[in-house]
Amino acid sequence: MDEKITSRHLTFDLYACKLTQENLADRLREDLPVLLKADGFHVLMTDSRDVDEKHVAAMVLLQEGHFTVHIYPELRYAACEFYLCVPGAKPERIFRELKKLLRPEKTKTTYLKRGDFGKETDMKPRVKTRFAPLRKIKNTGAKMISCLKTNKK
Repeated sequence: MDEKITSRHLTFDLYACKLTQENLADRLREDLPVLLKADGFHVLMTDSRDVDEKHVAAMVLLQEGHFTVHIYPELRYAACEFYLCVPGAKPERIFRELKKLLRPEKTKTTYLKRGDFGKETDMKPRVKTRFAPLRKIKNTGAKMISCLKTNKK
């Protein structure tokens, strides 16, 4: 691959939001594209739904990536994700605007750099999932059953 592909992925959690559930899906459908366009993004499609009585979801497909938000009004919590696959993208601006819209008391943000195809060793995961061999699992199960039987006596 000749070209370096880098993108930015910003996730943020908004806690103790000051919002009302009234027409929340409609408000998101109207407000999100306006906020994104004001920041220079090109909106291709917007959709928002009341998933159920306790969950509202909105998604905006952009020429530059996508933006999603899941809001749980009863919990006063919003989980957001902003993925941009263009060089020099600035997803932080929409975060500030969404904070103005939802007025959270506490926030948590996570930045991820995606698609950096540097050295091959850079692409390997730093944390590996380990699986116990089936033989070990059977032995552990047998030991637990034996232990439980002896404890009943």
